[in-house]
Amino acid sequence: MCDKSIKDLVDHYIHVSFSVNKIAEGMIKEEISSDLTNDQHYTLRYINKVGTCTSSELAEVFDVKKSAITAIITRLWEKGLILRTRDENDRRLVHLSLTEEGDELFRKTEERIQALVGSFIEKFDQDEIVQFLKTYDKLNEILTDRKSRVE
Repeated sequence: MCDKSIKDLVDHYIHVSFSVNKIAEGMIKEEISSDLTNDQHYTLRYINKVGTCTSSELAEVFDVKKSAITAIITRLWEKGLILRTRDENDRRLVHLSLTEEGDELFRKTEERIQALVGSFIEKFDQDEIVQFLKTYDKLNEILTDRKSRVE
């Protein structure tokens, strides 16, 4: 490819990526409780998926500093959405899990998000969805590999 084509592709990718992410984040924010930030929702989503985890695990998964996770966890705990349970063998470890209220809020917001995303997905045929996900997975692998080599 010539340099101009690569520049045009990069410009197009950045424009579309920014637009899609900005619009999608805003739409998801509308679907989650006004009491939650997107980061708090993603945290509830992860804890729901794994059942129990530590703040160190969350920091690693979300690729942020532990202090950022601590702030999110503290707010979720203050809202009664997560439990903090000290490890019986190592009191320094605190396990995080959803409370009944946290689980219920997560399920309700997840239903709304599933409906929202489903309304987009139904605009594509099956082959487009499969190809998009394959391409997006490949981009994720490339970025993950690149990031791991830099670290």
